[in-house]
Amino acid sequence: MEVVNELGKIYITNEVIATLAGSAALDCYGLVGMASRKQFKDGITELLGRENLSRGVEVRREKDQTEIDLYIIVSYGTKISVVAENVQSKVKYVMNDVVGLHVDEVNIFVQGVRIAR
Repeated sequence: MEVVNELGKIYITNEVIATLAGSAALDCYGLVGMASRKQFKDGITELLGRENLSRGVEVRREKDQTEIDLYIIVSYGTKISVVAENVQSKVKYVMNDVVGLHVDEVNIFVQGVRIAR
């Protein structure tokens, strides 16, 4: 992403956008963590730590459209649809407010359910 102002140009990589989106998602209630974008290995989903947030997020930019895919693990006992909607809203808000990036779609892929500790 490129931002131009009176002082010059600012370049923001997709990895920075992915890290911000992952960090915003982790602030949502009912989310245990981010999952790897890779498919299940031996039926076990890999729970990512805070240092690997961008691995659970995929950013796609085509022409004037931006899409963000988040791979998440939700807490057992929470309503999955509500958690997913909260994550979508929070990520869209943070991307617009912090980065100034209009996000067209935030797609949620629930990779697992775990007991939150």
